[in-house]
Amino acid sequence: MLDLEGDTRCDAQQAEADVAPLIVARGLSKGYGRGGIVLDGIDLDIRRGERVALIGANGSGKSTLLKSLIGLHPISGGTLTCFGHPVGPESGRAHRLRMRRQTGFVFQKHCLVRRRSVLSNVIHGLFGEPGSWRAFSHSLAPLEWRDRAMQALGDVDLAHKALHRADALSGGQQQRVAIARALVRRPRLLIADEPAASLDPVSGVNVMELFTKLCRTQGITLLYTSHDMAHTMDYADRIVALKGGRVFFDRPVTKVTPADLRDTFDG
Repeated sequence: MLDLEGDTRCDAQQAEADVAPLIVARGLSKGYGRGGIVLDGIDLDIRRGERVALIGANGSGKSTLLKSLIGLHPISGGTLTCFGHPVGPESGRAHRLRMRRQTGFVFQKHCLVRRRSVLSNVIHGLFGEPGSWRAFSHSLAPLEWRDRAMQALGDVDLAHKALHRADALSGGQQQRVAIARALVRRPRLLIADEPAASLDPVSGVNVMELFTKLCRTQGITLLYTSHDMAHTMDYADRIVALKGGRVFFDRPVTKVTPADLRDTFDG
């Protein structure tokens, strides 16, 4: 006999999960002993498919917040939920690993292994998976991992460079390899810390447009920091400004004024 009630309940739960925020922070704080409080009472929701820009002056807490949101830095106070599960000392190592497997990271310094092939560098994104010693080189990796890596390279338009050495690529191409390395995990959330800061203007725009394409075609949620206000205004749906470790404002990009941006960095 079909359990229509059970099926309906499962469908409702899945629908609720699809619209629920990926990340919910309430009163989140982070301190470093004598270093003082870096984050002070952060309230923040990050929803599926959003492109959220995090801005603020140096020392405002942007990078600390990024790392705290996905459990790389333990929080000092408040509550944090990621992918529907609490994040904290009580959540356990297994859950933190599952959470990180659903999150891709792209940083200003892409840290590729320069003498390895582009394909091997992308497969390195699967370190942490069972049998991940095979991720050391594409020649050791299982066929499924190589296929996933090639798909990720296709997503960033670099499949034709798969067997080239990483140090043979331009700076912009190397950053796209770093993005493919994050995509090979098939993440729900992509976190990028100043991803275009070390690139020339054209390569920087190309990277930001690539992020936009990934959000639209794959439903990936993007949370990124940037000091480039053009990248902030052109490629975000929402801007969260930090000042002194607190949320200074949080609003849709269409509601942000030049005065808001100026006040974020003044004082």
